[in-house]
Amino acid sequence: MTEGFWQAKIIPAPDDPAEFPAWRESLRRWREEARAQFAYDGSLYQRPEFAWARSCFACHFVLLWDELICDHGNGRYTPERYLEYAQREFGGADALVLWHAYPNLGIDERNQFDFYRDGPGGLEGLREMIGALQDRGVRVFLDYNPWDTGTRREDFPDPLVLAQVVAAVGADGVFLDTLRHGGQGFRQAMDAARPGVAFESESSLPPEHLHDHHMSWAQWFADSRAPGVLRNRWLEPRHMMHHTRRWERSHREELQSAWMNGAGVLVWENVFGAWNGWSPRDRWLLRLMLPVQRRYADHFARGEWVPLVETGMPEVYATRWNRDDVRLWTLVNRAAEDLSGELLEVAHCPKERYFDLTRGAELEPEIQGDRALLRGAVVGHGLGAVLAVNKDRVDADFVKFLERQYAAFAGRTDDTSFPERPARLTPVEPSRSRRVGGDMTAFAAAEVGLEAAFRNRECGTYGAAPFVDVWKPKYPDLHQPVVEKRRAWLPAFGLDRREVSNAEFRAFLEASGYRPLNAERFLAHWVNGAPLEEQLNQAVVFIDLDDARAYAHWAGKRLPTEDEWQHAMRQMPEPAGPRVWNWTESEHRDGRTRFCILKGGSDHQASGSEWYFDGGPRGPEFSAKFLLGTPGLNRRSTVGFRCAVDL
Repeated sequence: MTEGFWQAKIIPAPDDPAEFPAWRESLRRWREEARAQFAYDGSLYQRPEFAWARSCFACHFVLLWDELICDHGNGRYTPERYLEYAQREFGGADALVLWHAYPNLGIDERNQFDFYRDGPGGLEGLREMIGALQDRGVRVFLDYNPWDTGTRREDFPDPLVLAQVVAAVGADGVFLDTLRHGGQGFRQAMDAARPGVAFESESSLPPEHLHDHHMSWAQWFADSRAPGVLRNRWLEPRHMMHHTRRWERSHREELQSAWMNGAGVLVWENVFGAWNGWSPRDRWLLRLMLPVQRRYADHFARGEWVPLVETGMPEVYATRWNRDDVRLWTLVNRAAEDLSGELLEVAHCPKERYFDLTRGAELEPEIQGDRALLRGAVVGHGLGAVLAVNKDRVDADFVKFLERQYAAFAGRTDDTSFPERPARLTPVEPSRSRRVGGDMTAFAAAEVGLEAAFRNRECGTYGAAPFVDVWKPKYPDLHQPVVEKRRAWLPAFGLDRREVSNAEFRAFLEASGYRPLNAERFLAHWVNGAPLEEQLNQAVVFIDLDDARAYAHWAGKRLPTEDEWQHAMRQMPEPAGPRVWNWTESEHRDGRTRFCILKGGSDHQASGSEWYFDGGPRGPEFSAKFLLGTPGLNRRSTVGFRCAVDL
């Protein structure tokens, strides 16, 4: 039986409860054998600077340009705004993964570390934001993308550069994107720069690396009908795991498995710019779980773990956790309907009292000799918790805890609907000019059929998360063409035959006195505030969407919509000179993500990974979704613009 335990991410439980005792014994025996096999050394978990990791139950995955944590208009981070949201909707956050570069990484030469440097206030601004989070008891992970090998190279190997950035901003951990483990080189570099930084792998962590990776994702781990045990957490209960299924609309299975294993979950709603919010019911269940997990964190990490103890109802399963003479049972209900009746029959001590921790209520036991029969209820597809504790420990603090749980349970909702958050298009301002100049082409009003061709990326196209449930039975077929078809009515308009040049943009600055509110990387290719001679007739770059709008308004024009751009460029000649992506008037926002559609492609193309942004010259039909952040992140060496007028 134990041979399959090595390969199982979740060691499945037998269907027949009569087999549970033998299964538990095989788990115990296998753990002893496995630890001996690779001479397991858990000393790193004993270091006090890593103690926070074993109680990090709610980890939130947050884009650095998410509008809840970043004020795009004022160019500053707003951690307090995100934490207020996290507390209200999810019961708080123990840690944040700050995701920074993908899916925009590769649009120009900048590497993943440059994205940290070019955010609001640079590394110092990021350090201030991380400090504000830590002051509120929230730990912070930076992200590392090992596949980023085709952008600008640093003077030192990645482990050293990563360690330098982590130390500069004071981060607590590193999330290892796509990796099963970081390797000894990462551990050594990090310990030299900032001791006490935890590593969390995305893919299933090999058991032989449990000793130096305090955390890992349980991503798309499939459970058995009777809840199984997370293999790595069973081997090392101090190892924190976070359940996640990024495109799932129901998180019930993740929550129940985490509850039965004393593990955590990853709250991930903004999936690389595609909205996939949690339902009201899932948020409510997590708000019930977290106070219990945080209060009894030592039970889950350092107590006696007894999986699948006997219960009084066939669809209700329980795990027992013993520590310091306090017994805790976590229960899940696999049935759709609420179940009530006999929950547990347990050994009774006259000095003990019994409580339902999820409902915030005391249980009255039926005493039968040295046994106590505990009756209660567990909500359908939900969870419960029972505590047996000495009467002397029922103090004022515990009573307040029960009152908070009672209030949280009273907010029960069975609403499993998806919280829609449509991305609304910013209205287009009309141009002041109504005529076509000599450098423009006029197009008559027309109803046209358009096919916008995207590469199928995790950020999706215009709407919500594009891959809901598609990994069942396999992972989605990413990076393949996907076409959005529509008919559009286009009033008569004119479009520039070429992009606005550096010389034209300099004339605009001289005539208007325009200066952006946030000048980070504004015209970064100019020298001493002016373009070089060889740049004068080339497309102006290192300008963001608002810079381009300002120029267009000054010129009496506007930016073209993506549909206008595509319709016109099907009939206009290929541009001469270096090719750059074009901004279009296509800004969408849903309150969490801003994005626009870039057209035309560029001469730059990052190589070495399919995860990079699209590059190379592209036909008129090709569309690229570009996530908008603060100006320093939006201004690129590969993005320019041309103007349009209404006719």
